[in-house]
Amino acid sequence: MTVAVQTGTWQLDPAASTVGLSHRTMWGLVNVKGTFTAVGGQGEVRPDGSAAGTVTLGAASLDTKNAKRDTHLRSADFFDADNHPEITFAVRGAELLDGDGVRVTGQLTVRGISRPVTFTARLTGVSAEALTLDAEFTVDRDEFGMGWNQLGMIRGLTTVTAGLRFTRTAD
Repeated sequence: MTVAVQTGTWQLDPAASTVGLSHRTMWGLVNVKGTFTAVGGQGEVRPDGSAAGTVTLGAASLDTKNAKRDTHLRSADFFDADNHPEITFAVRGAELLDGDGVRVTGQLTVRGISRPVTFTARLTGVSAEALTLDAEFTVDRDEFGMGWNQLGMIRGLTTVTAGLRFTRTAD
């Protein structure tokens, strides 16, 4: 089954979208989870079926339910939110696969450092007015200058999860 997505401009609905991360710390014994509370973005589906867009996160909006940890994550050891207030994912392409899969390619920029990222998302809801994408992928935080690791407590990859709802704007 192939899903048809309407052409035009799509706006991210921040009230119906979530972007979170999880990372194992304390030598893999504790799984720290957080959610970005400031999420924005938009996209365009072109007549040829190709797509492009941007998702933006407020770096200082990460909430892990621990104020001391959140302050440290905003610091220069991690997100350096004072100097790099936004995390962006610039979608260069989105290709519909068989079923509900969408191969997404783009550039992730964290702390002013950009790296290519490709992952498969799931189109979990689609109508003429709205579409919802669910995605999960991993990021190596060292590639973005976030190598702080006191006593070797933080190892491995960070998992990013996103549930993004877009609404079609009037053309």
